[in-house]
Amino acid sequence: MYKIGIDLGGTKIEGICLDESLNVIQRKRIPTNQQNGYTSILKSVASLISEITQNTDDYSLGICTPGTISKKTGLIKNSNTRCLIGMPLKDDLEKTLHHKVAMENDANCFAMAEAKMGAAVGFSVVFGVIMGTGVGGGIIIDGKIHHGRTNIAGEWGHHTLHQNGNSCYCGKRGCVETYISGPALEKRWTALTGKIQSLPDIVNNSTSSQWKEEFLSNFGTSLANVIDILDPDVIVLGGGLSNIDFLYTLGKNQVYDNVFSDQFDTPILKNKLGDSAGVFGAALL
Repeated sequence: MYKIGIDLGGTKIEGICLDESLNVIQRKRIPTNQQNGYTSILKSVASLISEITQNTDDYSLGICTPGTISKKTGLIKNSNTRCLIGMPLKDDLEKTLHHKVAMENDANCFAMAEAKMGAAVGFSVVFGVIMGTGVGGGIIIDGKIHHGRTNIAGEWGHHTLHQNGNSCYCGKRGCVETYISGPALEKRWTALTGKIQSLPDIVNNSTSSQWKEEFLSNFGTSLANVIDILDPDVIVLGGGLSNIDFLYTLGKNQVYDNVFSDQFDTPILKNKLGDSAGVFGAALL
């Protein structure tokens, strides 16, 4: 049986076909064209699946997308592909394809891929971190996604880092995401220096010790809180911020300084699959 994965992103849809040994048989990317609406996306996904499966019915199918399926309604919520919000995407795809669909958010797919094919192979409890436009995470325990009672396990980006702190789109204040996501860090840089720069430029040219110290402190405290609760065997960083080298040295030390333990050796690793993790994770569902 083939394993088909679809990474349904805001700008591109990527499909992959793996054999039983996880070798890549077929792979293709097409534009999402979300401006054309929900029905157009359904047709694009169905067409892509048909192409990469070469019209065989002998496959499992997983879909990775930002956002989650509400346990209460079965509808998509919190997706950056806005035309999907409030839509029964899983049900509609199953009706269109006449095939069962497994669907997960991008953080869970990232964590699954890194646990089974990437940096976290061989570890039992894996916390996969997404740090980019937003901050999220996924938990893998013995090769399976841990969803939690209400399907929010791993959402460390929305625990409170600073009481009455920065406003968050979720309606609360002080969320981790409002301090250590890419946009939040760029906004803080502008507030401190008056300059508007991209995060890679800030990291490469930073002369503001305050900006870096704040970033490291917020990163260390927030991730240490996760370790205190979950105590994972390994943490894998993903998303654009995972390319910041000092997170694996100064950042790791800052995490260890805040962990409630006399033993400080939780590995904090860079991902191995990069932006392919989502589509591999979807196939592994």
